[in-house]
Amino acid sequence: MTTQRVYILLALCVLFWSGNFILGRFVSSNIQPLELAFFRWLFVLLLTSPLLFFLDLKKIIKVYKENFLFLTLCSFLGITLFNTFLYIALNFTTATNALLINSIIPILILVFSFLILKTRISKIQTFGILLSTFGVIFLILKGDISSILDLSFSKGDLWVVASSIVWATYSTIIKLKPKELNHIELFLTIIYVGFILLLPWYFYQDYTIEREISILKENWHFFLYVSFFASLLSFYFWHTGIDTIGAEKTGQFTHLMPIFGSMLAFVFLGERLESFHFVGAIFIALGIYLSLFLKKKKI
Repeated sequence: MTTQRVYILLALCVLFWSGNFILGRFVSSNIQPLELAFFRWLFVLLLTSPLLFFLDLKKIIKVYKENFLFLTLCSFLGITLFNTFLYIALNFTTATNALLINSIIPILILVFSFLILKTRISKIQTFGILLSTFGVIFLILKGDISSILDLSFSKGDLWVVASSIVWATYSTIIKLKPKELNHIELFLTIIYVGFILLLPWYFYQDYTIEREISILKENWHFFLYVSFFASLLSFYFWHTGIDTIGAEKTGQFTHLMPIFGSMLAFVFLGERLESFHFVGAIFIALGIYLSLFLKKKKI
């Protein structure tokens, strides 16, 4: 797969995640985080179940047993914890704070890649990530950097920090996946194991059957979106990016989330696009360009 095509797939991945972010906040008052996470991955399992008839399940089980701790850890981080933490956060914090904190993911991936994978980082790449991070902050603060002093943080913000650390860790270590598994086999292994690990947490909430049926009937279209676009396609695109251009460069694309979020709010919520949106977008685009396309001597 060409690098240019991977960039397009990663942009789509982040676009789908931006929609998931907005919708997650929108339904947070009606659907509890564990319910949202449960139905999201349940729908993914239903959508992917036909693939099981075309895969070598004996080989997958054998590889899983041989890499039990690693694949279980990846499943726990990427499926069980990440989105669950994020959905919990959206019940207690503002979208502004969440987007601002979420912008640390590329920096975390850069640091974790250096510490865990011993990835060498160029100075221009580091500068590009910092520049795009500034663009995110500028956009979220609506061009008024001084207003950062007025931000207040809650326990929801700590959940966002936790989700960012979880996703950065997952995105870094998944590069060490077993070579015997292709993208589809790896994804199915991770979602099935991650979903199983999510079940005790979900059942512990003691939801009634009547409530869950009602939620399913009223929100099935939302679950379909987050399972197909924000999960099935996005995870495949993200893993393709990590395999092709590395975790640290793939992580840079998360800085597109505020831009896509503003565009989606403009289209679906009727919000206006202001000048600070375009200025922030320029900083983000320039930072991504520097970190992805310019090659300098590494340190």
